Amino acid sequence: MTFGESISTCFGKYADFNGRASRSEYWWFYLFFILTNVAGSLISETLGALVFLGLFLPCISVCTRRLHDTNSSGWMQLLFLIPLVNFYVLYLLIKEGEDEGNRF
Repeated sequence: MTFGESISTCFGKYADFNGRASRSEYWWFYLFFILTNVAGSLISETLGALVFLGLFLPCISVCTRRLHDTNSSGWMQLLFLIPLVNFYVLYLLIKEGEDEGNRF
């Protein structure tokens, strides 16, 4: 999946927490999320906050779909809040998705 395809897919599934997302879809959208937040914050704090709020829900939903691709629950994202345990979630986001069907 390319950068543009990833962005259009994630905005097309703005708040869709069902299904799966490939590694490329997740990481390209995450790069877009970081770049737009940095650009918005450089222009003004208010714009940076608005960009963050506008992209927060699709970022959470694509992360949930990415975790579904690794046969994990989307609620695993909450482990990002726990120091050192958050590396496990990062591992799940990096690892290759499962080809066979899973519960998601």
